[in-house]
Amino acid sequence: MGNRKVLDPDSGPMAAYGARLRRMREERGWRQEDLAARTGYSSKHISGVEIGSRPSTLKFSRAVDVAFGLAGTDQSFDRECRQVRHGVLLEGFPEYVHQERRAAEIRVFDIGIIPGLLQTPEYAEVLASSSVMRGAITAEQAAERVTFLTERQQVLERQPPPMLFVVMDESCIRRLVGGPEVMAAQLDRLVELAAHPYTVLQVAPFAIGERRSLNLPVNIVTMPDRSVLSYAESQAQGHLTREGGAVSSMLRVYHQLAAESLSQADTVAMIKEVRKGML
Repeated sequence: MGNRKVLDPDSGPMAAYGARLRRMREERGWRQEDLAARTGYSSKHISGVEIGSRPSTLKFSRAVDVAFGLAGTDQSFDRECRQVRHGVLLEGFPEYVHQERRAAEIRVFDIGIIPGLLQTPEYAEVLASSSVMRGAITAEQAAERVTFLTERQQVLERQPPPMLFVVMDESCIRRLVGGPEVMAAQLDRLVELAAHPYTVLQVAPFAIGERRSLNLPVNIVTMPDRSVLSYAESQAQGHLTREGGAVSSMLRVYHQLAAESLSQADTVAMIKEVRKGML
């Protein structure tokens, strides 16, 4: 144990894959030799994948899924391996989504785009298609991205569902995405979600000016054991943070922003007013 390598899942997709593999193995009380026996790979191979010195493969991922009972599920290593290989997801995001699925509370802030958990399929497809037109991803990757989002949204159907707190910059509801019909349906979806007893929806209006305390999208999850993790993205990468001080600071800033934002009732009123001009 003295030579045990500390894994940093935020250092890249392979690292996130390896860290998750180690965590799930240890949650079952298995040694690397135990997983090796269940997959037909050597313990040396298992160790290499966990620390990132060996790349994961689809064949290996499928063997791991059988061992863990994840074959055919949205948490499968096969799916994560495909996403890493195809560049569908930003670094750190697969690990965040794994935590999000288990969260007791989810807090989201977004700018310019309706947060993914709240997007309609049509809205999500327009965004993915736009990325294809810009040459950022392929059509296949766009389809995978939309499918992944649909599966991710299933967390809101969980029983009991997590508490969902969403603060959106006003630009999210005023930026026309996909034309009037797509945007009108998206705004209707927001109003519908605001009526859900497990959802708190707020708009941070343009009028708060410099008092908007966040300038990048942020996701914060509170786990069943009350531990808190935060995830933030730049244009090129995502970063999952577990360190207490940094996460506490992010949570404090999020609450400050929520306090400056419109109430849910005023938020719904603003959304309905914007909706009137769509069709």
